[in-house]
Parts: sequence; structure tokens; C-alpha cells
Amino acid sequence: MDEQQLDKSFLGQPKGLSTLFFTEMWERFSYYGMRAILLYYIYDTVANGGLGLPKETALAIMSIYGSLVFMSSIVGGWISDRVLGARKTVFFGGVFIMVGHIVLATPFGIAALFLSILLIVIGTGMLKPNVSGMVGHLYSKTDTRRDAGFSIFYMGINIGALLAPFIVGTLGQTYNYHVGFSVAAFGMFFGLLQYYLQGKKSLDGIGLKPTNPIGTAERKTFLRSSLIALVFVIVLFGGAFTTGHLTIGFFINSVSVLGILLPVYYFIKMLTSKNVTAEERPKVLGYIPLFLAGIVFWSLEEQGSSILALFASERTNDTLFGFSIAPSWFQSLNPIFVVVLTPVFVTLWTKLGKKQPSTVVKFSLGLVFAGLSFVLLMLPGLLYGTDTRVSPLWLFFSFFIMIVGEMCISPVGLSITTKLAPKAFESQTVAIWLLADAASQAINAQIARFYTPQTESAYFGIVGIVAVIAGILLILSKNPIKKLMGSIH
Repeated sequence: MDEQQLDKSFLGQPKGLSTLFFTEMWERFSYYGMRAILLYYIYDTVANGGLGLPKETALAIMSIYGSLVFMSSIVGGWISDRVLGARKTVFFGGVFIMVGHIVLATPFGIAALFLSILLIVIGTGMLKPNVSGMVGHLYSKTDTRRDAGFSIFYMGINIGALLAPFIVGTLGQTYNYHVGFSVAAFGMFFGLLQYYLQGKKSLDGIGLKPTNPIGTAERKTFLRSSLIALVFVIVLFGGAFTTGHLTIGFFINSVSVLGILLPVYYFIKMLTSKNVTAEERPKVLGYIPLFLAGIVFWSLEEQGSSILALFASERTNDTLFGFSIAPSWFQSLNPIFVVVLTPVFVTLWTKLGKKQPSTVVKFSLGLVFAGLSFVLLMLPGLLYGTDTRVSPLWLFFSFFIMIVGEMCISPVGLSITTKLAPKAFESQTVAIWLLADAASQAINAQIARFYTPQTESAYFGIVGIVAVIAGILLILSKNPIKKLMGSIH
């Protein structure tokens, strides 16, 4: 198509980008708004409108929630590719999310909490990976606007994540938790409404059919495998119920084990597959240390909505320079710093060109910065004790250092995943990278119990130093890793 004929109706981009931009913005608004107050809702007293669960249980539930969301993306991608197509999958995913928030807004206690988790996990898994995939279909392979289009799209993600804690968090903590969850539901409703109405015209046939429809023979195999999985789940949880072991802790432990086993299964499958060539197998081996580094990094980064949220509520002053600060507002620091630092790092890597650090070195730096962000939070307890509140600036700078680390890992993580993955597993590479986050939060669900007022400084110090040591070990191993990676740098 001639450049003059290109659709430039949304910031110089196709009009379909506007539809997907606002769909993802509202979805992230609803999700991060809910997460901004969910921890407090779970452990707050019943008298204050909370569920009154122990804090260590609340922290574990937050981690398991995040782990399930990332694991469900695998299923959501499969449903889109093989059954519904991206357009319907995204819409139904949004409906599940909206209903999940509505359920959470009802006063039905723990039952509503777990039902909402189920609905939102299913919905996010269906919506998130597929709405991103649809952005790519707005452009031809030769359209030079593609990278800029994705940059605008990801800005929508961060706008939603940035605004949500201020709006949903303030309403939830000032008035009522259920009011906050209701606003999150309205956010997803607005996203769905504009997606459905505007998408009819702007998406122009994109994602209407599955890219690789499941065949009759495959359908039988899938149904058989699904039945086996269902029987296993029934036996597992049914057995726990009959023996009196079906508790929240049992559920948390079960998901933690699944979060660890899934990536192990994927790597064994790749390394033993006949479809993986002799040239590709070393690259898979070279990717494993980077994948493990990703688990360590995301383990620290994802504690921003659990451990650090608890620190914000119980250990920081509620004013800074005379302004009142709600604990949920700290959840906006992550997207704020992403927006601020992304152009800085893009400019830095561009100027360095061929002199920029290799992927292994970038991963190492990311781990070191993540570790230092936790080591910093070790100091308030050592300096002032854990029975007094400290300046919010401790959290501010901790988040900042963490996002500096994220700039070194997150943008290059998916890129190196696709470069090192065998051709036979190309379609599963995104899922594999997402599993690093799922595994990290499965681990967090287990280690969160060690965070108490008495162990605060030790917790931050040990977790932070482990990440720093992991970064040092990774950079010391860069030569053998590069050898396994071959020509990929």
C-alpha cells in the first residue's frame, strides 16, 4: 500500500490501534486497581470490611493469584489459535474479568474471593496475550510504524496501571473495599463496550478465525487429555477434602508445585524432542540460565504488590512533604518509572550500538539492581527498628532501583527467548517466558511466610543478597553461556 493510503487516524497509526489501546488500558486499570487493594481486603478485619485472614495467607494468595494469571496465558493463547480466534477470545476474556470483579464486589466473603480469582484468571489468560497479538496484525510486514505502534500500545498498559491505584485504591481504602472493586468492574465494562462497538469498524476482519483450527483427530486427543487432567484434579482435591486437608494452604501449595513443574516439563520436552536439531539443543541449554535469572528477578519485582504493599501500609508514614499518601498509591510507582525510564534506556542502548552490553550482562545487571532495591529496604529496620514508621522515600527509591533492573531484563527477555527457541517450539516461546513469572510467584507464595516484623531486615537482606549473588554468578558464567548460544548475542 502507498504511504499516502495508509490509515493514520490514531496518532499516525491504524484506527484499530485505538480500539486495542483502550481495551488494554481499561483491562489493566481494572486488574491493577483490584490488586492495589486486594491484599488489604484479604487481611483487614471483618469490622473494617475485610476478610480477616492471616497476613501470611494474604501474601501467599496474592502470589498464587499472579502465578495463575501467567499460567492461564498458555491456555488463552491455545483457545485463540485453535478454537475461537483472537477477536472472540479477547471479548469473552473481558466478560470473565468483568464478572470476576462484580463477584469480588459482593459481600459473600471468602467464597466470592476464590470465585472471582477463578473468573479473573480465566479472563486475563484469554484477553492479555491475544490483544497484544492482534496489534501485530494491524501492520504489514513492511510497515515501518510497527515498533512505534507497539510503543503506543504499551503506553496504554502503563496508563491504566498508573491511574488505577489512585482511583480504585483511594475509593477502596477511603470508603469501602467493595466500592473499589465495583469501579474496577466498570473499568472493564467500558473497555468491553468500546472494543465491541469500535472494533466492528476498526479491526476489519482481524482475529475472526483461529489461525490453526483444531482437527477432528486432535480434538479427540485433546478431550482425552483434558479428561485425564480433570480426573487428576478431582482425585487430588477430593482426596484432600475427604481426609480433612482441603485448606487454603493446600491450594496454595498445589499451585506452587504446578508453577515449578510446568517450566521443567517444557524444557524436558524441548531437549528430548526429535524435532529439535543438534544445532538448536545447545541454544536451549544456553537459555536455561537466563530463564532461571528471570525467575529470580520476577520473584523480587512481583513482591511490589504483596510484601512491599504490606510495608507501605504498616511501615511508612502516610504523609510526604505535607501531602497525604494512601498505601495503595505506591502501586503506581512501577508504571510511572517504566514510562520515565523506557525512553532513557532506548536512547542509551541506541547510542551504544554495538558497544552495548550483551544479553547475559544485561540480565546480570538487572539481577544486581533488583537485589540492591531489597538491600535498601533492609536499612530502615536496622536504623530505626521495626516498631516505628519511616519516610515513604525508602519505598520510592526501592521501586526506582527495581525498575532500573527491569529495564535491563524485561525488554530483552522475550526477544532472546524467541531467538534461542527451536523452530518446532516457536509458537510456545511467549508462554515459556511468561512461565518464568509464574514460577517466581509460585516461589513467593512459599517464602512470603518468612516476612514478619521480627524478620523484616533479615528478609529483605537475604532475598536481596541472593539476587545480587545470582547476578554475579551469571556474569561469571557468560562465556560458557555465549558458547552455547552460538551466533546469538
